[in-house]
Amino acid sequence: MERPVAIKLLSGNTFKSIAKLLIAVVFLAGIAGYQFYMRLLNDLPDTSTLQNVEYQTPLNIYSKEKLLIAQFGGNKRIPLTIEEVPKQLINAFLASEDDNFYEHPGVDYKGLVRAVLQLALTGKKSQGGSTITMQVTRNFFLSNEKTYTRKLKEIILALKLEREYPKDKILELYLNQIYMGHSAYGVAAATQTYYGKPLNKLSLAEHAMIAGLPKAPSAYNPITNEKRAIIRRNYVLHRMLELKMVTVDQYKEAIKQPSTAKLQYTSSEVSAPFVAEMVRQQLFEQYGERAYTSGMNVYTTISASLQKTANQALQHTLHSYDERHGYKLSPPSAADKNTKFADLPVVGDTYPATIVNLSTQKAIARLQNDTSIDVAWKNSRSAHTLRKNLKVGDIIRVRKLKNDNWALTQIPKVQGAFVALAPEDGAILALVGGFDFTRNKYNRATQSKRQPGSGFKPVIYTAALEHGYSPASTINDAPIVVHDPSRENDWRPENYTKRFYGMTSIRKAITYSRNIVSIRLLKEMGIDVGIKTGLRFGFTKDQLPRGLSLALGSGHASPLQMARFFATFANGGFLVDPYFIEHIESSDGKVIFKAKPKTPCPTCSDKKKSKPTQAPRVISPQINFLMNSMLRDVVQKGTATDAKVLGRSDLAGKTGTTNDQRDAWFNGFTPSIAASAWVGFDNFAPLGKLETGGVAALPMWVEFMRTALKGTPVLPFIPPKGIIQKGGEFFQSDYSPKLMAQAGTSSQEKSGKSGKSAKKTTSARKKSTSSAPRSSTNKASAAKPVVESLF
Repeated sequence: MERPVAIKLLSGNTFKSIAKLLIAVVFLAGIAGYQFYMRLLNDLPDTSTLQNVEYQTPLNIYSKEKLLIAQFGGNKRIPLTIEEVPKQLINAFLASEDDNFYEHPGVDYKGLVRAVLQLALTGKKSQGGSTITMQVTRNFFLSNEKTYTRKLKEIILALKLEREYPKDKILELYLNQIYMGHSAYGVAAATQTYYGKPLNKLSLAEHAMIAGLPKAPSAYNPITNEKRAIIRRNYVLHRMLELKMVTVDQYKEAIKQPSTAKLQYTSSEVSAPFVAEMVRQQLFEQYGERAYTSGMNVYTTISASLQKTANQALQHTLHSYDERHGYKLSPPSAADKNTKFADLPVVGDTYPATIVNLSTQKAIARLQNDTSIDVAWKNSRSAHTLRKNLKVGDIIRVRKLKNDNWALTQIPKVQGAFVALAPEDGAILALVGGFDFTRNKYNRATQSKRQPGSGFKPVIYTAALEHGYSPASTINDAPIVVHDPSRENDWRPENYTKRFYGMTSIRKAITYSRNIVSIRLLKEMGIDVGIKTGLRFGFTKDQLPRGLSLALGSGHASPLQMARFFATFANGGFLVDPYFIEHIESSDGKVIFKAKPKTPCPTCSDKKKSKPTQAPRVISPQINFLMNSMLRDVVQKGTATDAKVLGRSDLAGKTGTTNDQRDAWFNGFTPSIAASAWVGFDNFAPLGKLETGGVAALPMWVEFMRTALKGTPVLPFIPPKGIIQKGGEFFQSDYSPKLMAQAGTSSQEKSGKSGKSAKKTTSARKKSTSSAPRSSTNKASAAKPVVESLF
């Protein structure tokens, strides 16, 4: 009988032991759980950062009219306030994602219980149970790893978030941050990506389509999987009906609608890719990777209309050059052979087309969008030489002319660049760095180092005027031999025409671009004078070779530098700094940078200390007027007379052509705008016979100026104080009276026909100036070569 009692006692002891053990386990588990919870709390991010959240938004670049030029940054996002989101779209999201959002404390306990039960019964994790608040915590603070620890953090953060923020703020964060496919984040970016219109313009069916995306942006995407996307959309609509967010009629009408989604590409409103790249590089240097994600809006100095004109002028000029030299049917490249016709790129203004019919008058071709076009042979100067080699099925290039007709064309191998500046402050109004940016990103407008040729001569003539010469001063245009120890043979420079013209006035020399005169002037003044003057105009020492060839522009410069140089003559003699960013705004609209360009001050005294905002004066008003007067003659009488088609008297500039026509330039200006046009090959190949600056580059400048100067009045050309006129020529008032008298009465000196008169001029100048030209008394026909030293 005692044995059962022993068993009872043993059972009692065992029970107590087990109870103690359980209590210990629970206690230890509690401690461990508390420590784990505290570790989680310590690891949790600071939710207060959402007070001033910075969304990762792309860098936007605009013209000065606030038209989009380019966008950089992989993620598309347009942040909105909750008040800007249509109620119908909010309802669609609540119906599909979290219909109990405004009631729960951040966590849907019923949903969590269902998820736990499913895990226990099936061993599979469920995606259910995540509220909008929990999704916000995951999107802003946590990774996408599917672990129990992350889920616990999500729950804790959601509860914390609900205590710290109102529901509308949490919903606003969600609608701006959620990923919607195709690099679009947030509902506003999604509507632009799929429909290309604002939120308030979407239909009920489109709102439901957008609201169905967060569940699986790829699987339910209307672009990549339209069928599944419509099924998901209809589910959202049905949920809205169940929740009485829409009527039965609205529901029935919406589910009938086909998908209207179509991928919308962010298209620029202004084509200025070279400028966009300049902006991108500058901002990346200053801000690093943050430049692409902080939503900065950059407003440039680019004029939308002038940029469009510059693009067209460059393209038309290069096509004209190609037509002068004939088209060539080149075999397709290896890349093109392996590329489908539909995937061939549009290059510049040239479009791929397939020939479907041929006749003696035209070809009928089909564009990539299946549009049929007529390509008349008469629309292209070179087409008649190629048509006999063309056949049906051939892929050709075509371009649209100004009259909307189509012409056979090719992608030019020749390149060009164009820059236009505002002389009053250096703002870049238009810039084109080549025929097509996507094909070749090299920016010839800013990066190229090309010889400016005769475009540099105004530096030499400016120095001459400052050293006592006048536009009427004559120099002997006769053969000259320059000894250069570094060469095997002496240098024998000559004029472009291969002729010599005897005694030639400085005005005539610059008008007709006489090389020998500028060389002799530089020799007389000294090479140091030419270099110092060039430095004043903004060139650097490495751009200015120390030799007499400097007079012919043998250094190097970019079109932007040349435009800056000629802007000095346009603004009265001040050197301005080119700039292209007017101001930058942060994503919240705050101005974080504003340009403060230095500007000319014609009324400021040179004796007083200049203000920080004042551009430095580099030539006097008198010298500037004389240079303007002579550079206007280049257009009215000289190497740029084709510009007279514009019918204006205020056009001035200088052509430039280098050896073997490897570079062709026209640098010109009016008081309101300065611009440089350049044409050449990247490999420095010759452009061909007769392809001078006045032929190859001037048409680009003229076409641009025709638009740029429309509506701009011609201002009177008034000499400043210190300039007098005698015998039809302008002089500085302190110029030798004897020389002025000779200039006014001696037609021989002005025409360069009298060696005796020239000798008197030289003699008189020696008395009135410290640097005097030594003119030969021989006529050009009898002149003997003069051996000069290059150094």
